[in-house]
Amino acid sequence: MNRKTILPYNRNLKERARYLRNNSTLSEVLLWKYLKGKQRLGYDFDRQKPIDNYIVDFFCNELLLAIEIDGISHDEKIAYDERREQRLRSLGLEILHFADGEVKRDV
Repeated sequence: MNRKTILPYNRNLKERARYLRNNSTLSEVLLWKYLKGKQRLGYDFDRQKPIDNYIVDFFCNELLLAIEIDGISHDEKIAYDERREQRLRSLGLEILHFADGEVKRDV
């Protein structure tokens, strides 16, 4: 049995994460269909997972892997995204980024 790594999270983000799950983008819906239900080699993913003071699009605790879908809004907040990624990596996470259009074209 694998033990889950306990990561810090801001409890105030739980409601925002729920909102994001209920209002997903098309790319998030498409990727979630691919990841849910342990379809990828038996790994369990969560979506819109609060970690520290951030919410990641998809997260696998067993792999400590976050998957992010980057839309055009990320073009305007480069410094914020760099700080965010640095903090998440300091917690031991690996982060994969996919462009919104890339997911829509080829999950």
